Amino acid sequence: MTLQQGKLDITDRVVGKLQNGEMVLYLENERIGKVTLPSGSDMQLEHHFESAGEKIFQLVSTPSNDEPRYTDCDEGGWC
Repeated sequence: MTLQQGKLDITDRVVGKLQNGEMVLYLENERIGKVTLPSGSDMQLEHHFESAGEKIFQLVSTPSNDEPRYTDCDEGGWC
């Protein structure tokens, strides 16, 4: 028996992570390559996301801590 070389399309399984001005490419947990980003590259994100440097943040709404109904709870979670 002999083995033949072939190609398997993995495009939809590749994930990129920003690291040090590069987009590092992974297939599951295996690093498979990188894309070097040009200096001064601009990220265009949807309206509920923003970037700062190499970090990406999702804008979310969270309840404030000053609601009285949550302040009188015992250690067991009973309010």
